[in-house]
Amino acid sequence: MDAIKINNLTKYYGKVCGIDNVALTVSKGEFFGFIGPNGAGKSTTIRTLLGLIRPTSGSASVFDMDIINDKEKILALVGYLPSEALFYPGMRVRELIKFSADLRKKNCQAAAARLCERLQLDTSRKVEDLSFGNRKKAAIICALQHEPDLLILDEPTSGLDPLMQKEFFDILRERNKAGATIFLSSHILSEIQQNCSRAAIIREGRIIACDSVEALSKTNAKRVNIQGTVDLGHLCGVRDLQKSDMGMNFLYSGDMNTLLSTLSTGDIQDLSIAEPDLEEIFLHYYEDGGAK
Repeated sequence: MDAIKINNLTKYYGKVCGIDNVALTVSKGEFFGFIGPNGAGKSTTIRTLLGLIRPTSGSASVFDMDIINDKEKILALVGYLPSEALFYPGMRVRELIKFSADLRKKNCQAAAARLCERLQLDTSRKVEDLSFGNRKKAAIICALQHEPDLLILDEPTSGLDPLMQKEFFDILRERNKAGATIFLSSHILSEIQQNCSRAAIIREGRIIACDSVEALSKTNAKRVNIQGTVDLGHLCGVRDLQKSDMGMNFLYSGDMNTLLSTLSTGDIQDLSIAEPDLEEIFLHYYEDGGAK
């Protein structure tokens, strides 16, 4: 069974297109990444998928349930973390967490206590007194405490310090290992590369790539770092050239023998040739509209 299936989903806000013919499938038990900068259409896709906004056209299902006709059934199986969480003022954190559990008619006290301890959240404080990071922790606990089959997380780590980010992803990997499907929307490429098995890249409301993270990371370009001096002259395939007093580094997608022949004419003290990271490849997709 597919956890998520989206078919040509389109959403217009008046004449402005939010998403255009989005189509993707997430298998049950996957840790799936959804990549794109702010404004690319990630949140619109998620809100439409959850029935929070109605699509202009197209269709989607969650665990084979239609997002429009079966919205309440879907929401019962989903833990949703919005990019910005807003809470009722005057509530203490423990009251907020209990309120969230009560909405689902489920006793989540034990699970909530474990999550609060791991994320180091003080439940006695009022929500309006919380820092941005602690508000995000409270929202995470509300999304995870009922142990949903599907977690949909929209930019979940903004506001969390590095130690809490690590703990958060430890929790997600544990949930995924236990069978939960995780749909992680992020513009932080390292989060996707380190945690997801597959990912889709969205650009201006359209999916421009969807594959395994390993496949998306593959390119014929290499990151070349040189300590020393050399005249690259008319060497083809060089881009993103950066120079310093120590040397230079650049992305190279030309013939490797030609590169080595050119470098042999210079004064090279050290050389490294490595695969580019996912962020560089992502920018390549965005600049060129696809990998080369």
